[in-house]
Amino acid sequence: MAELREGFPERDGRLNGRKGMWSGLKELLVGRPKDPTDPNVFHKLSLVAFLAWVGLGADGLSSSSYGPDEAFRAILGHEYLALVLAAFTAFTVFLLSYSYTVVVEHFPSGGGGYVVASKLLGPLPGVVSGSALVVDYLLTITLSICSGVDAILSFLPLAWQPYKVPLDLGILAALLLLNLRGVKESVKVLLPIFLVFIGTHFLLISYGVANHFWAFPEVVRDTQGAMARDASQIGILAVFLLFMRAYSLGAGTYTGIEAVSNGLQILKEPRVATAKRTMTYMALSLAFAAGGILVCYLLWHASPEEGKTMNAVLLERVMGSWTVGGWGVGTWLVIITLVSEGALLFVAAQTGFIGGPRVLSNMAVDSWMPHAFANLSERLVTKNGVILMAAASAALMVYAKGRVSYLVVLYAINVFITFSLTQISMAKMWLAERHREKRWLAKLVLHVVTLALCIVILAITTFEKFAEGGWLTFAITSGLIALCVLVHRHYRQVQQEIVEVDAILKDIPTAGAAPVVSKVDRTAPVAMLMVSGYGGLGIHALLSIQRLFPGYYKNVVFLSVGVVDSGHFKGKTEVDSLRTSTEEGLQRYVDFARRLGFAAECRFRMGTDVVQEAEQLCHDMQREFPKGVFFLGKLVFAQEKFYYRFLHNDTAFAVQRRLQFSGLPTIILPIRMRLAAPA
Repeated sequence: MAELREGFPERDGRLNGRKGMWSGLKELLVGRPKDPTDPNVFHKLSLVAFLAWVGLGADGLSSSSYGPDEAFRAILGHEYLALVLAAFTAFTVFLLSYSYTVVVEHFPSGGGGYVVASKLLGPLPGVVSGSALVVDYLLTITLSICSGVDAILSFLPLAWQPYKVPLDLGILAALLLLNLRGVKESVKVLLPIFLVFIGTHFLLISYGVANHFWAFPEVVRDTQGAMARDASQIGILAVFLLFMRAYSLGAGTYTGIEAVSNGLQILKEPRVATAKRTMTYMALSLAFAAGGILVCYLLWHASPEEGKTMNAVLLERVMGSWTVGGWGVGTWLVIITLVSEGALLFVAAQTGFIGGPRVLSNMAVDSWMPHAFANLSERLVTKNGVILMAAASAALMVYAKGRVSYLVVLYAINVFITFSLTQISMAKMWLAERHREKRWLAKLVLHVVTLALCIVILAITTFEKFAEGGWLTFAITSGLIALCVLVHRHYRQVQQEIVEVDAILKDIPTAGAAPVVSKVDRTAPVAMLMVSGYGGLGIHALLSIQRLFPGYYKNVVFLSVGVVDSGHFKGKTEVDSLRTSTEEGLQRYVDFARRLGFAAECRFRMGTDVVQEAEQLCHDMQREFPKGVFFLGKLVFAQEKFYYRFLHNDTAFAVQRRLQFSGLPTIILPIRMRLAAPA
């Protein structure tokens, strides 16, 4: 088996220095290509628990900027409920975090709610969960950026308010560019912001609580008295419903907890241990921040003010009057804290840029989304998914006019759809494992209790906010689910036809002839056939060459590209397995051709971009076999639809255009499909 020297554009001097101005600009902005076949690449790209806390946990931690705000506004006039609300918020954070720790243990390959629901409940529940996750991550990006801009505008004059949406879009564009460079690079750039946020908010909450610590017994007594008074005046049921409404409307606080189970592939080995440590950091920091801020709202009598977030009001009351040696350092601390809060919300958008494309790629591998979403860029990021998430987020920003109160409604609904499906899946698993797992009952109770809380929050939020915009979440998610079903149906119909071709052609009799082992004659005409995995389509292409050019080609070289997509880029083992399967498939083609009496060899490359790798492979082959002609197979449908371009990449035509421009003879072999259009 002959394999060409593997590498990436810059190491290979790709196409002899044809890198133009655009390529140079792209490298400057996005960075140099990375090699997925490098044995150390996973170590270089993976995140330790602390960096994972920044990249995946910032979403949850940053939700303390808007979750407690929404919850506290819902109890205005009954502020005493803030103490109970803070306790329940912390309890829910720990409960959800622990339940997802169990998920990580049993699904160490990642995938989050999509994989869990798909494997335990079935494909359609999995698609519902995956679609809800994609929309959830879309809203993570949109809400985080809009909230961050709000936090920064809180200390600027009201005259800045009209520029909110342009600022939102500008920050989105910057984060898009940063994420195209790679996950680890983006996290490291944003790490200082995260640390400033942690420091300033720890100071805010610690001082805010400690300053009123002596009054806590009185606060507790006042809370009990006010609760008893309201219970007698409006009824205990009304008090309970008021509390549950506030608890549910603050559901944005719990977003981001699922991100670790979805992003396990980017964590450093041992991944499960790293994930658990990350979850611990997330739970402790979020419970402290969200619960502490709610308590501080109560202790410092914070109340809404026009053009300011509740956190901005709280900061001014706690720190605004601080002086050191006559200098008003408090004002600067407020500004620094608000800037760090806004900037951390931009960091939190990382969770959406990491998790959203990851879910899209998992669904693409299972043919629920166009396969292009499983492709990796030269920087080893799911570029198509990142760009789609950014474009959809921009559209949503413009539609919602950047209003955080509107976006929070959409956000909380969708994340709890995924939470609920995941808890149902895990509960079902423990019921099935009850005869093999000693602690099955305790874990079943964990997921049932978590499920009950999720359903309550989902139901109340939907009821309260459906007419105010919650309907849009269901409309977007339902539309995405319908799209997934249509895409999957199309791919399934195409695959059925390919299976029929395989059944006819893979078992073509060769009269029991022994392989004729002979090297390809480099001075004779050579058919250079580009193939993928061994199957009927490749054999169909080989026979088509002989039918079109009878007796002319007696030498065949099979070419292939082992495409490292998101389904394979999970570890060195998966990449090695891809290399092995590519070699084995090519060798089967060689043996088949030799049994038919041809002189046959094979070559292959590994990479993330099939067009670039195929182009480089063909140029190398042209130097080795000067009389070679390149043949590529292309699926041709009875009626081509405009959206087929998104479902089936035009690899053959793209390679043909590049090769013909370089003067290499290239022929497309049509492979007819009866399929006209998805039903």
